Amino acid sequence: MSKQKKIIVAIDGFSSCGKSTIAKALAKEVGYTYIDTGAMYRAVALYCMQEGLMDEQWQINQDELSKRIDKIAVVFKTNSQGVSETYLNGVNVEQQIRSLHAATGASKVSQLRMVRQAMVKQQHLMGKDKGIVMDGRDIGTVVFPQAELKIFLTALPEIRAKRRFDELQAKGETISFDEVLKNTIERDKNDMSRTESPLLKADDALLLDNSYLLPEQQTKWIRDAFNKVLESV
Repeated sequence: MSKQKKIIVAIDGFSSCGKSTIAKALAKEVGYTYIDTGAMYRAVALYCMQEGLMDEQWQINQDELSKRIDKIAVVFKTNSQGVSETYLNGVNVEQQIRSLHAATGASKVSQLRMVRQAMVKQQHLMGKDKGIVMDGRDIGTVVFPQAELKIFLTALPEIRAKRRFDELQAKGETISFDEVLKNTIERDKNDMSRTESPLLKADDALLLDNSYLLPEQQTKWIRDAFNKVLESV
């Protein structure tokens, strides 16, 4: 097998399962490009908020958004520390999109077909040469159903909420654990019940429940899965 052979790694799963952390670590280890599709929907939500296309009740001006959706460009650039950051129409929005507010907005815009179609189109371009690790909700089922390695992450809602709560507190956000847990459960419901590209485990995806796994156990599991697939292609 040629050492130049590259594959597509699709990592899907529930919110706050550590998809991004896992994907980033694997991409860095094997020299692949990391693509955070969740950040893309957060960026679209941020755009809607900034442009007055989403009100405080999360209602979206779909008519106006449909006129602008093809002008919303989301790209990822690696900073001087080797960390991938999100750019919305040329502006670094990495910090702005990591709030709970942006996460809630993302769960709303991601339900819209026009938004998903526009983002999937951009994602296809990012993965045309393979050698990528992409995480999200529908990567293995919709975006890259032909991905050579598919992983579906899950963990108990309370554990995921605690992870997110600790992360937000570390950033200085004032919020209660109950609020985060409620948001986690609501996002799960939205992700699984939406008409457009609902959160599903692909039939050929490997299931990983990391509720009680240590970081090193998870890293070894992912690395072993990657190496096994790479050896078979």
